[in-house]
Amino acid sequence: MNYFQVRPSTLVKMEFILSTLLFVFGLFYLITTAVKTDGTYALNYDRYKIEQTRLQLSYNQYYFIPRLLQYFALYASFLILNFKLVPKLFCKTQALKSALLVALVLTTLFLTFGTIDTYLKNYLFLRHTTDGEAYRVIFTSSFFHTAWLAFLFGFYTLIKYASMYLYSNIDEIESKYKIVTRNGIAAFVIWLVSILLLLVTDAETGPFAIWLVTIPFGICLYWYSCYSLIPASMKDKKPLFSYYVKVLILVLISAIPLFLIIKGISERSSIVFMVILFHIPFQLIVTTPLSWYLYSQQQRKQQEIANLKSALGQSNANYDFLRSQINPHFLFNALNTIYGTALQEKAERTSLGVERLGDMMRFMLQENMQEKIPLSREIEYLNNYIELQKLRTDASPHILIKSQIDDWSQPAEIAPMLLIPFVENAFKHGISLREPSHIIIMLQFKGDILYFDVTNSIHHKTDNDPERYSNGVGLSNVRQRLQLLYEDRHELLFRESATEFFVHLTIHLNQA
Repeated sequence: MNYFQVRPSTLVKMEFILSTLLFVFGLFYLITTAVKTDGTYALNYDRYKIEQTRLQLSYNQYYFIPRLLQYFALYASFLILNFKLVPKLFCKTQALKSALLVALVLTTLFLTFGTIDTYLKNYLFLRHTTDGEAYRVIFTSSFFHTAWLAFLFGFYTLIKYASMYLYSNIDEIESKYKIVTRNGIAAFVIWLVSILLLLVTDAETGPFAIWLVTIPFGICLYWYSCYSLIPASMKDKKPLFSYYVKVLILVLISAIPLFLIIKGISERSSIVFMVILFHIPFQLIVTTPLSWYLYSQQQRKQQEIANLKSALGQSNANYDFLRSQINPHFLFNALNTIYGTALQEKAERTSLGVERLGDMMRFMLQENMQEKIPLSREIEYLNNYIELQKLRTDASPHILIKSQIDDWSQPAEIAPMLLIPFVENAFKHGISLREPSHIIIMLQFKGDILYFDVTNSIHHKTDNDPERYSNGVGLSNVRQRLQLLYEDRHELLFRESATEFFVHLTIHLNQA
């Protein structure tokens, strides 16, 4: 189940779209509420009051245009307050100025509503003895109407910023309060918004009382079910039946305090019994099975996450093991190279080989254990290895070693010891001191794509060669490392003929 989360930018778009839709709906409602009577337009709004005063009013002058201006003033005020002024109230440097502007907008809205009501409530001038008294009644009503709208807007703003705070700290809240879940928080926020809409639309007392009491109890029941009731019922032979019995007892017991609370708020017995009669079936038919379903989904997702963590841990362990296999393999080859060079040249160039090997040893000890290293360091390591191998083969004229490795100065990273196994394998299987041999190494870049090609000659091993049936642990390991670290971001190809072996590797370095 996808959790209800909204980014701030998305929330702004949603608010603008919904407020605009409400404005358009208001215009549509404005046009459709007029009725035609005896060739003139009367109005559904306060129609009985207008008829009592026997006024014949112009539809455009006393209804359509005033209402249009009223809707536009309300829409414009919401846009200015919600998107411009209220966000700046949380900024210390602009809080005072924004608060004054908020007061100015509300005052302007009050005066606008009062002026418009002199047209909408024109009949009041005939009901009062003086125009001043009529103006006082009209503007007093407009003041309280503006204050009520300001309260509703403040309530909406409180809900919005509280929900944004809750969702920005949802992980911390869930870890600290185990009983609270993000599904419940989302339902609570939606319930608050629905209460706001019921207040705006002047909903009937009965439905409002039902919604006010039943939904928050259902949210608390969902939290308690997921935290205690369902886990405890899982230990029984019939967990679902056991869970329903516990919920039934809890709901029946809760009906008593709910009855007393509603009785204290409302004196109408019909509303009290209406809430109770709706409360019990709703919790048993809707909340109880929904809580069971959401808990099951949550457990399934947690199990999937646990399985993924286990697989990831196993992959990391395999990765560490594979990397540890490569290092000793290379060390043996490097030491053999230096040993062969010392025998051939009586240690005249051994110091150079030892120096390069020292650089490579520092690389392996310091950087090889990191997850990623600069690509320039991997290239430097590769060059050191090739030059070290050339110390052994330069004395043999029938051995050709050619390398073309481009420099890389841009900031990019790569997994360490990823390229060297291919070169190592080429020297291991492609060099013969008795037969013509060749190795060609090419490393090129195009954008953020690395192209690495290694070609080497093939020489068949003698029957007494201990590595005759060895394919090289390095290539097997690097194939697995590429799959673990660069899945769907690399291409590895091998081609082999009777006399030559070719490797082509492509890696997209900077892709996520």
